[in-house]
Amino acid sequence: MKPLVLSFSVVLLAMVPALSAFPVFYPSARRADTSDVLHGATVADPYRWMEDLDSPETVAWVDAQAKFTEDFLSKLPRRTALLDRLKQLQDYDKHGVPHKVAGRLFYARKSGLQGQAVSYWREDKPGAKEQVLLDPNTLSKDGTIALTGYDITEDGKLMAYGLSEAGSDWEHWKVRDVATGKDLADDIQWVKFSGASWSVKGDGFYYSRYAAPEKGQELKEQNLNQKLYFHRLGEPQEKDTLVYERPDQPKWGLHGGETEDGKYLIISITLGTKDENALFYRDLSAGPAAPVVELLPKFDADYSFAGNDGSLFYFLTTHGAPNKRVIALDLANPAPDQWRTIIPESPRVITGAHLVGGQWIIERMTDAHDEVTVYDAAGKEQSKVPLPNFGSAGGFGGKQQDQETFYTVTGFDTPGTIYRYDTRTGQSTVHQRTELDFDAAGVEVSQVFFNSKDGTRVPLFLFHKKGLVKDGNNPVLLYGYGGFNISLTPAFSPSRLAWLEMGGIYAQVNLRGGGEYGQAWHEAGMKNRKQNVFDDCIGAAEFLVREKWTQPSRLALMGGSNGGLLVGAVINQRPDLFACAIPQVGVMDMLRFHKFTIGWAWQEEYGSPDEASDFPVLRAYSPLHTLKPGVSYPATMVMTGDHDDRVFPAHSFKYTAELQRLQAGPAPILLRVDRRAGHGAGKPTLKALEETADAYAFMAKALGMEGKP
Repeated sequence: MKPLVLSFSVVLLAMVPALSAFPVFYPSARRADTSDVLHGATVADPYRWMEDLDSPETVAWVDAQAKFTEDFLSKLPRRTALLDRLKQLQDYDKHGVPHKVAGRLFYARKSGLQGQAVSYWREDKPGAKEQVLLDPNTLSKDGTIALTGYDITEDGKLMAYGLSEAGSDWEHWKVRDVATGKDLADDIQWVKFSGASWSVKGDGFYYSRYAAPEKGQELKEQNLNQKLYFHRLGEPQEKDTLVYERPDQPKWGLHGGETEDGKYLIISITLGTKDENALFYRDLSAGPAAPVVELLPKFDADYSFAGNDGSLFYFLTTHGAPNKRVIALDLANPAPDQWRTIIPESPRVITGAHLVGGQWIIERMTDAHDEVTVYDAAGKEQSKVPLPNFGSAGGFGGKQQDQETFYTVTGFDTPGTIYRYDTRTGQSTVHQRTELDFDAAGVEVSQVFFNSKDGTRVPLFLFHKKGLVKDGNNPVLLYGYGGFNISLTPAFSPSRLAWLEMGGIYAQVNLRGGGEYGQAWHEAGMKNRKQNVFDDCIGAAEFLVREKWTQPSRLALMGGSNGGLLVGAVINQRPDLFACAIPQVGVMDMLRFHKFTIGWAWQEEYGSPDEASDFPVLRAYSPLHTLKPGVSYPATMVMTGDHDDRVFPAHSFKYTAELQRLQAGPAPILLRVDRRAGHGAGKPTLKALEETADAYAFMAKALGMEGKP
């Protein structure tokens, strides 16, 4: 390796009112002569050395960037006050939706500014004493060990639970006695992208894992050849039973669990992030040697198992219904022409189907917000579950014979309220109401629509103080995602209230690539149609300017993960349209994304750089490869986590280095690396608030927002 030399390039800020106070001294990055020849084209990759996260050169560069960023942010006048205000807004009890097992309620609660939510249980009867089941805050000094999931045995006596450390996707699973709160000896390692599912007997649980990675490669090595195991209670992991594997299909993801009657093992098989899956089963009543039956093997639709009545299986599926329907399939005659439709497809996409208490509770989405309808077992509509305007609902878990279920309702201006729903009477009663100092009468939520570049009608939510004037001068934070069939629906965030208090507008756009309008909406933003997503985002920004909500000098763009890719691609294409950009944990190198951890799976969404037909499409919008010299880019703060093993941190490192090198304008380019943090899940409260305070303070400076938060 060449000797490590860190020099500093200097960019002095011009007399721009919002930013003129701070000269920028960027830590420079060595540009090597590394390149690849892809499909006949030479592609330079001068920062490939950054992919070695632990090399002295990478560590030194990241440390220098961290110091530079901290020095810059420390001079922002609103930063400290913003963090204080965010803490005040976050200081209330947040409640999770409970579920009931064997007469016991299991639920989570995060009190005030607690770093991680605490898991509790109590008997479901008046006056029952609340018991702490698991408090992750006691497991590490810095609060970065988080609960990733859990499952309770049918008798409510044991909990299998997973933990992750420092935001990594790797999980460590253990078993806890509910009554005593003490762990048993069971210890399961190298679990990723899997939960645990107890057998009906409670003698063990199913889980999926990968082989242990090479030492030092835990955050980088590709995740392939997932296997499904059964862990028998009390035995060491090396004795776990291998239930199913497919070495001939290294990219298959395997997920298993038993039907409620304990008769069948259901194995759902995914292929990367492809919407379509396969589904196999094993008849457990036929003994341990019973074969795995490939019931739905073609990956021709999405099949979500929703319950069974003996050999009659129920699925929520896109087969013959892009907006989904509920069907019944008899194992004795499983041909598609023999399937019976229970809940038909409609113009509104079905997002959830729950068989509880002999009823179907169906969640649908209308223009990116929810509606909930109850049907009887035969599919006849019974009632609607009332929701607020622009509301989102979640929950409705439970067994087929349960007589009640729990759900939560939230919205931009609606803190979460948890309800108990009685399947016998159809009545909902408040179980837990969120209590905080918030006056919904002082804010306003609206939904507008605009036409994208090709004429497609796209929805946009606007959240702001009541009485705000459309004078073309309001600071706006535009947030988007646009991918992987993920929908951005209304949800309450206390942090957004701070943005509104500063005079800002929060705008959330429902881009193509998401799932807001079903399969067709998602596919319109995939692969060689990905430019539609960027056009939609640009169209939203242009709409906000045209309708005098704001102007480019007062407009910021923010998004995370696939949304980070969105931000990078859009500001590269239209740097004139935004004053500030916050790409978080983004996919920035579209020619090497498939080479790290689970990135190969995203080829189902993006296409493959190894395919000659996909390569020019990816190269045309790849944020790293579309930066140009002589361009004045917006003030940009790139965010990542040093333990992000979902989107490899080198994406953000490379993009930042090149953006700092090519920036021709006065706006600063920062890299914020969160230590002992990953892709975002499990981040303790203070870390999350510090990140938000930094983002808001940076945006406030870039957008010229004066005054106190």
